[in-house]
Amino acid sequence: MSTDAHAPARPQSSRVARKLKAYVALTKPRIIELLLVSTLPTMIYAQRGFPSIGLIAATLIGGAFAAGSAGAFNCYIDRDIDRLMRRTVNRPLVTGEVTPREALAFAWILGIASLAILWFGANPLSSVLGAGAIFFYVVIYTLVLKRRTAQNIVWGGAAGCFPVLIAWAAVTGTVSWPAVVLFMVIFLWTPPHYWPLSMRYGEDYRNAHVPMLGAVAGAKVVSVQVVLYAWAMVICSLLLVPLGHAGWVYTLAAVAVGGWFLWESHALYSRAQREEIEDKKAMKVFHGSISYLTILFLALAIDPFVGLPLVR
Repeated sequence: MSTDAHAPARPQSSRVARKLKAYVALTKPRIIELLLVSTLPTMIYAQRGFPSIGLIAATLIGGAFAAGSAGAFNCYIDRDIDRLMRRTVNRPLVTGEVTPREALAFAWILGIASLAILWFGANPLSSVLGAGAIFFYVVIYTLVLKRRTAQNIVWGGAAGCFPVLIAWAAVTGTVSWPAVVLFMVIFLWTPPHYWPLSMRYGEDYRNAHVPMLGAVAGAKVVSVQVVLYAWAMVICSLLLVPLGHAGWVYTLAAVAVGGWFLWESHALYSRAQREEIEDKKAMKVFHGSISYLTILFLALAIDPFVGLPLVR
C-alpha cells in the first residue's frame, strides 16, 4: 500500500530533474565556470584586498546569470546547426527536453535578473557592462559573425572579456587601465584557446557550414595564428606591471606560465609544419590555455597580499 502511494512520485520527480538539468545545460555551465575564474581575482586585485561578501555575491551571481542568459540565447539561435554537430547534438533544444519558446523565455528572464542584480547589488556601470556582454555574445558573435567569417571567435570572443570589466567596475565604479589590460589578455587568449578546439571538431563545423578558422584553414595556418596571439597575450599580460602596479607574485607567474604556454604553442606550430598534427596534440593546447588563465588569475588574486608593486 505504501509502495503504491509513492510510485507515481518517482517518474514525476525524474521529469522535473531532467527539466532542471536541461535548463542548466542551456546556460553552458562550463563557460560560466571559466568566466568566473577571472571575476573574483579581478575584484580582489581592484580592492587590494577582499571586497564585502555582499558585493562579491552580487557580482558573481549577476555575472553568472548574464553569461547563462547569453548561452541560452545562443542555444536558441543555433538550434538548427546544433543538430548537425556531434559535440552539440545532445543540447536540450536538439533533444526536445526544452522547447524553443521555453528556452527564449528562460534566456530573457535570466538576462533581466542578471542586470537587476548587478544594478542594485553592485552599481549601474557593472549592470551596463553586463548588458554589453550579453549583446556582444548574442548579436555580434552569434547573429552577425559566427556564420559569416573565420574571424568570428576573435571579435565575438570579446564577450568573454567583459567579466573583468564588470568585476573592476563593481569594486571601483570605474573602468581603468588595469581592467583594460586584463580585458586585452582574455581577448588575445581566446583565439589560441578556441582554434585548437575547432581543429578537433573541424568536420562538425564544416557539416554545419560554420567557418571556424580551425575548420576551414589548414593546421599550418592555424598554428601560425595560435603562436602570434599567444605572444601578444603574454606581452600584454606583463603590461599590468607598469600600468596596474602588479607585484612579484603576478609578474613571476605571468612570465613562467606564459613561457610554458608559448612553448606548447610553438610545439603545435612545429608539428603542424611537419604535417604531424593530431587532434590530441591540438587539444593539449586547448586544455593548456585553461590552465594558463587559471594560474594567471590565481596569481592576480594573491599578488596584493604579498610584497609591494614592482613599479610605483
